[in-house]
Amino acid sequence: MRSHRFVPLLLLLLAALALGAACAPVKPGAPGSVPVMGQSDLTSDQIAGFFWADQPPGGPCLTVSVEELAAYFAWEGNVENVRGDIAFAQAIVETGWFRYGGQVQCAQNNYAGLGATDGGAQGASFPDADTGVRAQIQHLRAYADPLATSCSVPPLNTPCADPRFDLVSPKGKAPTWNQMGNGNWATDPDYASKVINLYNRMRSYAGLPAA
Repeated sequence: MRSHRFVPLLLLLLAALALGAACAPVKPGAPGSVPVMGQSDLTSDQIAGFFWADQPPGGPCLTVSVEELAAYFAWEGNVENVRGDIAFAQAIVETGWFRYGGQVQCAQNNYAGLGATDGGAQGASFPDADTGVRAQIQHLRAYADPLATSCSVPPLNTPCADPRFDLVSPKGKAPTWNQMGNGNWATDPDYASKVINLYNRMRSYAGLPAA
């Protein structure tokens, strides 16, 4: 009968362990985590095809075609070993399917709200679409790669286009997409799930399993 005294203590211990597991940061490669770094699983044709098949009514506001933009994301991402297909999903979330209407406007070629803060800043502008994509990819690498210590070549494989690269500190603090909300890339606690859910819709369109 004395063993019954330990049941409440055991339950409290199990509850504490469960809470600790829930609050622990997501590590690269952990079950359910989606790494920022890596090669794109989707081709540029699959990315563009998904966009045209799923876009809401109206039309995108872009300085290049959707096909050309998708090719930039795939190429720039693969060069920096950042998953460009997920970065494209991020761009859809950030721009409202390239309809904009917020602080950033389509002529800025800024697909990830770089420099557009909660205080109302309009954000960075880039001379062309490729440079805007490159800046987004490089900014993602700053968050994910602890070896990308400065905006120089190397460690970057392309000329630095990200004006906010050096503001990410420490480098590599968010190696998975699951860590991008709650004050990393965005303050929205649901930011990561929005990007990952949209990316999984892209994968489904391409006949791939969920990430």
